[in-house]
Amino acid sequence: FGFDCRSTEDYRGSDEVFYRHRSRRILSEKVKGDFKIKALILAAGYATRLYPLTKEFPKPLLKIKDRPIIDYIIAKLNAITAIDGIFIVTNNKFIGQFQRWKKSVRFNKRIVLVNDLTKSNSDRLGAIGDINFVIEHKQVNDDLLVIGGDNLFSANLKLFLSFGYRHKPGSTIGVYKLGRVKDAAKYGVVKLNRSKQVIEFAEKPRRPKSNLVAMCLYYIPKEHLGLVKDYMKLRQKKVDATGKYIDWLKGKINTYGFIFQGRWYDVGDHKYLKQAKENFA
Repeated sequence: FGFDCRSTEDYRGSDEVFYRHRSRRILSEKVKGDFKIKALILAAGYATRLYPLTKEFPKPLLKIKDRPIIDYIIAKLNAITAIDGIFIVTNNKFIGQFQRWKKSVRFNKRIVLVNDLTKSNSDRLGAIGDINFVIEHKQVNDDLLVIGGDNLFSANLKLFLSFGYRHKPGSTIGVYKLGRVKDAAKYGVVKLNRSKQVIEFAEKPRRPKSNLVAMCLYYIPKEHLGLVKDYMKLRQKKVDATGKYIDWLKGKINTYGFIFQGRWYDVGDHKYLKQAKENFA
């Protein structure tokens, strides 16, 4: 979906102004100590709704304005000093294309490609499964920033991380406010209280109670990385929607939502890919 929330009713209060002033100081000061963040880009899906474009080609490498989608994400990560490494999890089918892409570009951060060993949509691990795979196989023990590999947004990630750091040891998710409540039925719908804590979450409800939706963007403090594994043991299906995890997580620890401003494109099918190509800048 492509949206611009700048014309919608302001839900954020003074949050963005507050974190815009604090983010540079927090993220620059803490990196001098033992505060480090690892970033994880989820790129192991098979994007069946974008066939035939993605039948033999990974969605994060599709180009928007002559740049692969993933390049926009990495540009935002490069701007954050506290991030000292980036993992990109993909699958056995597309690992070769990501290796060729990696050789063709320059990065300021160390980038590690991770193959989750799946070969098709039928044996995929899903987003939470891939997060767990990377945490276990790469022995992640720092705070973790997770971003969907098809997430295109104009806002500054520093504000999100500043908010997440301030709300530790709670977890934080990225949230976007749509212009119309009915459009939220296609997403995981979030309800926040005045403290921006997630108090309700519904995955693709028929009648949404809110126009706030989850963006596949998570800040997981190192103190709670183990909860991903705990959830994997309890899940009822092999591949669960990420919303199921958020709904479960909010009952375990305080989980907060940071409301992003500006433009956001969820590149899920041909219609919204076309919108992103036409409008994202």
